[in-house]
Amino acid sequence: MSSKPMELARILVVDDEPANLKLLEKLLTSQGYPAPVLVQDSREVLQRYQQVRPDLILLDINMPHLDGYQIMEQLKALNDPLLPPIVVLTAQLGREHMVKALALGARDFVGKPFDRVELLMRVRNLLDAQRAHRLLHDQKAALEEMVRVRTEDLNRTRLQVVHRLGRAAEYRDNETGLHTIRMSHYAARLAQSLGWSTADCELLLHASPMHDVGKIGIPDAVLLKPGKFEPHEWEIMKTHAEIGAHILGDSDSDLLQLASTIARSHHEKWDGSGYPQGLAGEAIPLAGRIVAVADVFDALTSSRPYKKAWPVEEAVKLIRDGAGSHFDPTVAAHFQQCLPDILAIRERFKEPD
Repeated sequence: MSSKPMELARILVVDDEPANLKLLEKLLTSQGYPAPVLVQDSREVLQRYQQVRPDLILLDINMPHLDGYQIMEQLKALNDPLLPPIVVLTAQLGREHMVKALALGARDFVGKPFDRVELLMRVRNLLDAQRAHRLLHDQKAALEEMVRVRTEDLNRTRLQVVHRLGRAAEYRDNETGLHTIRMSHYAARLAQSLGWSTADCELLLHASPMHDVGKIGIPDAVLLKPGKFEPHEWEIMKTHAEIGAHILGDSDSDLLQLASTIARSHHEKWDGSGYPQGLAGEAIPLAGRIVAVADVFDALTSSRPYKKAWPVEEAVKLIRDGAGSHFDPTVAAHFQQCLPDILAIRERFKEPD
């Protein structure tokens, strides 16, 4: 809400005495304020406040049904960042009453019977302060919105760069972008099943497409060889995990840090026979264990120039049989549980005929 001139300020007056309400209405309108909202029944204050959203409240303390203290408690419970200043109108100006009212949010006191000039000056000063508060609030909200939009733009740009980096590796390895899309969605679904937060699942979704980016550093003679690797060629091929980790590492970005971890660890095996570090069991980062299942399943069930796609049933059986040796048994179990969703993702991002 933008700031407003004083002649548009909304004032809520609460008093159980009709004569006091009439007097305050006449006094305020005589000074150019619009007709204040008058509330005689204290039980109606909360509803009227939410309807009017006043800039200032003049509040009596001693009233039937709800006294001024109870009303201030109701208003305070709203947690309104723009709660208007409250001026307490009371004949009880003892220290105990003042401390209690201040603790509940009162900003000022005017004794009854009140001096008209004094009351109008207090009203004017508090409305000035509230207008400044609204202006700062609006500016803060505008700046926060600018930061949010700029952050979204930066995140979108970062994701575009990341996805293109993953695509660069695919072009060198006879794979399509649909492979990385499918396996990253498989991985995110598995992470969700394992209890990851929505934000962490989304991070995994965007980090996992870079799992094989290290293949950029593998010579064509090895990477594109149609037949079986010779032992020395296989050793060269295995270096893509560390190459990928180094490409993505040394970053303060959560996304790139996770992508680096996945690149290094998704070829590790539960029994320690994987590469590049020969990690075993829970020493393998969980993100790598998740992506291992997602990547193998999609690789098996996808056609390549050098192989035919496996039937889904056979690929599922390999995951099941590999639990406890190749794959984390817990992740493999969640894969079985999520299989209907996994197959739906596979259908959604299937290769064109």
